[in-house]
Amino acid sequence: MKRFALFFSLLLAGAGAQHAAAQPGSGGPQPGAGPTATPIDGGASLLLAGGVAYGLRRLRQARRAQ
Repeated sequence: MKRFALFFSLLLAGAGAQHAAAQPGSGGPQPGAGPTATPIDGGASLLLAGGVAYGLRRLRQARRAQ
């Protein structure tokens, strides 16, 4: 039974990989086109705010431990 389950799971994984590889392209930038505008402010500011919040939390925990 374990062999059958292993074979079946590998079969499904292989079929899924083939299905994903057969999808059409994304229609991304064409060769020779100018650079695309990528907004990095939204993600970078959220990452920065998360880092500050984490740092403050660790400082508060360190002060409570003393």
